[in-house]
Amino acid sequence: MTLQRLQHVLIQTTDLAGTVRWWEEVLGLTPGPHPDFGFPVAWLYCGEEDVLHVTQGGAGVSANRQAYLSQESQAERGTGVLDHIAFHATDLAATVARLKALGVRYASRRVDAQGLFQLFLFDPNGVKVELNFDGQEADAAGIRPEVMASELPR
Repeated sequence: MTLQRLQHVLIQTTDLAGTVRWWEEVLGLTPGPHPDFGFPVAWLYCGEEDVLHVTQGGAGVSANRQAYLSQESQAERGTGVLDHIAFHATDLAATVARLKALGVRYASRRVDAQGLFQLFLFDPNGVKVELNFDGQEADAAGIRPEVMASELPR
């Protein structure tokens, strides 16, 4: 596995519109396209790159949100609202083999609208880490996800 770059950070909030507005007005990020996950989400861009993802958090998240991302914290303020950090990565098959060899548990997801295959795992401190691979790597290796974004109920 080769990490190529930090991809994005996800913030969970009870005020999606207000949070998006703050990042737009204060720091100049721009809302842009994102997949339909079946739950509220906004992606904010710095130039051409989506660097900040914002979604509903707190105690009342939707079943789709829980099914796709899980939720480790119901915090509504502070660093507990930071859900995960994401990296773009390569060599999915080797990564899966390495995680299995090390006994690291992970969950797999797929977002076909973006051609992404994702692995979610936790560091020793409970910080969720998302690894994003090109979906074609999964196809070539015959690796199937546990959850497909397109199959969540709408």
